[in-house]
Amino acid sequence: MRIGDLASRTRVSVRALRYYEEQGLLASARSGSGQRLYADTAVNRVRLIQQLYGAGLSSKTIAELLPCVDAKVSTPESRERLLVERDRINAQIAELILARDRLNDIIDATSKPNPTCDYV
Repeated sequence: MRIGDLASRTRVSVRALRYYEEQGLLASARSGSGQRLYADTAVNRVRLIQQLYGAGLSSKTIAELLPCVDAKVSTPESRERLLVERDRINAQIAELILARDRLNDIIDATSKPNPTCDYV
């Protein structure tokens, strides 16, 4: 499939897909006219990359981990890296839950109008 098709199917910009290639995260073949061509498996690859970016991993970290993902094997180092990233994400989730709970407390505490409080 061409780059525009991959962009449409993954809801990722063409520019981002080119960046993924520059970073070694995504591979393409070239047509006779030089257009990028992607295998159907690129859709899942792009979705994985997006999830890892969304989880806060850098392109460098993703590039280091993808060969293990592709080979469906890991090294002690890659497992440790994944564990560290998982722990970081779990800590972020815990912080977000605390922030949500504080917001809920504020919403509950301020749900009744107060005549001494100016509402904007």
